[in-house]
Amino acid sequence: MNSSPPGLRLLRPPTVIGQFHTLFFGSVRTFFLGVLGFTVYGNEALHFSCDPDKREINLYCYNQFRPITPQVFWALQLVTVLVPGAVFHLYAACKNIDQEEILERLVSTVFYIISVLLRIILEALAFWLQSHLFGFLVDPIYMCDVSALAKIFNISKCMVPGHFEKTIFLSAMYTFTIITILLCIAEIFEILFRRLGYLNQPVT
Repeated sequence: MNSSPPGLRLLRPPTVIGQFHTLFFGSVRTFFLGVLGFTVYGNEALHFSCDPDKREINLYCYNQFRPITPQVFWALQLVTVLVPGAVFHLYAACKNIDQEEILERLVSTVFYIISVLLRIILEALAFWLQSHLFGFLVDPIYMCDVSALAKIFNISKCMVPGHFEKTIFLSAMYTFTIITILLCIAEIFEILFRRLGYLNQPVT
């Protein structure tokens, strides 16, 4: 008989797919963003240069090119996606629901499925926002509208550093989001199958 307190065991999701998603894939995604993301995007603003190469024009165009930095966006995405699961585990801890009992009780099962559905919605929303903010390809040249800043010319041509690396990194982050959505969908099916008794033997 496991004597661990219920709150401690609730750190793990009640499904195999959920545990894989949280312990393995979530860690890989966080490591990828924290280490490689800083390498690819860390000094982007310093190397972003426009013609003419003036500090105020470079800064103005970079803010136009990046309304929000990718690292901040993806960090907010990771934190936001964790919220539904954190809320559910807080609910389960308050109700003293053990990890093994989550899928045995109908109410807790429904709440858990809702938390997974919310994760899917948040990931899909992040995918849509990312496509609108960053696109799918990073062009080596960015044409900046400086009409509000310069009187002589309206368009400044800017060089985007490491555009090929950024395109690869964007593709990886899109892939991570898609895989997360597919894992969440698979987790819902696992929950339904276990509720129907296909994956678990009935208690006698």
